[in-house]
Amino acid sequence: MSALKLIPLLLAWCGIVAALARYCPARRTLLMISCASSFAGGAAGGNLLLTIFNGEIAYSVVKALAGACFLCLWVVALAAFYRVTGSGGQGTPVEHEKAYVFTATALALPAGLLAGAICVCRLAPQGVAPLFVLGVAGILLTAVAIGIERFVPADITMTGEALLVLIVSLLLFASSFTLQLDLFSPLSMKVMKFIHDFVHQFFESMLVPDHLFFRRDVWEYIGYLFGSGVGFWGGLLIWFAPVILIGAAIRLERLPSVSHIRQGAQRRKLLAAFIGERRCRLIAPCMAVLILGAAVYNSLFPRVEYWDPKPVAVVVNASGAILIPKKGEINLEDGKLHKYLLKQGGREARFMILSTPDGRLMVTLDACAICKPEGYGQAEGAVICYYCKTLIPLETVGKPGGCNPVPVPLKVGADGVTLDAMTILNRWSETVTGSSRIKGGGK
Repeated sequence: MSALKLIPLLLAWCGIVAALARYCPARRTLLMISCASSFAGGAAGGNLLLTIFNGEIAYSVVKALAGACFLCLWVVALAAFYRVTGSGGQGTPVEHEKAYVFTATALALPAGLLAGAICVCRLAPQGVAPLFVLGVAGILLTAVAIGIERFVPADITMTGEALLVLIVSLLLFASSFTLQLDLFSPLSMKVMKFIHDFVHQFFESMLVPDHLFFRRDVWEYIGYLFGSGVGFWGGLLIWFAPVILIGAAIRLERLPSVSHIRQGAQRRKLLAAFIGERRCRLIAPCMAVLILGAAVYNSLFPRVEYWDPKPVAVVVNASGAILIPKKGEINLEDGKLHKYLLKQGGREARFMILSTPDGRLMVTLDACAICKPEGYGQAEGAVICYYCKTLIPLETVGKPGGCNPVPVPLKVGADGVTLDAMTILNRWSETVTGSSRIKGGGK
């Protein structure tokens, strides 16, 4: 099963190598050495990070590097678009062979390092033997990809910007298969939070909520700004914008001057050749759109089975307390998430108990203060909010704020956990009321 997890990631790596070889076909041997060595080094470095630090820190480092690549793509895309729109439609700069070799090598090294680290993060820490097998597989696939690239039609070429967008899209696609490395879900969340904070601060500063003539139905329309759909579509815009800008930069390149050619047939032939070459250069951005779309699909439908037990009903004693034993049918200290359902006086609430990695027992509501109360599931090293698909590390469960589940006070004894039923019911009511105050219940 571990090998099957790596198939799409290794295919993405093959695509990166093939793109580099197509950009600089004159130095395939140099590229093969650079790609193979950097991939093996990235796998070793990623495994070292996971071994030395806890999983969350290692994943954060690799995820930050992937985010930096996406940010660089944005900068290059804006520069490419400005080149053709802000300078009279100037075409693609002419590059010499040395420039091609330098660009390809400069991109091969970080791409290989990051691709190797992403593959290791997909498997979690591995011993020397599995790590050696992964490195050998990456090296062999590098040679295979360069060999396959030779059969690609020679008319298909790419610019430096198109090469970068293809590499970054493949890296983002590979990272989307690991929940801790996925970038699209956090991006859509940031968009939702930015809109929420901006609108809230604007209304507060303008005293809009206190305006006598501010009708209630206007608030209903404003509520759409806080829905998850706004974050999703805003995230899509940011996600695909660099590819669109680079594609537009290629499409808007100015046609070559033919005023010095007297024969009309030669003029038409030259223009047709340029247009055909420009269309071929658009293939890479079009492929990047499909790859980024696949990454979004993986982000929205993560291929992970979550531990999500059915809530167990609890009984409240005469003093209004709930006593849950540590041992018995359910072992609270087994590291798994356990859910419970409290019903009293026509009111009900869901809460859960989890043993954190450091051995502490934490009790929280099965909801947070900013999302719809759709509950949480447990994956490896984290719990996930089903509403916004935010990953919360197990180390931070029990801490207030953000999308963390709302903590509940508890008393831990030798035999079990004691909770106050009224506190749980009140906090559940406050949480559900607060998260549904805005129509749509989004962030």
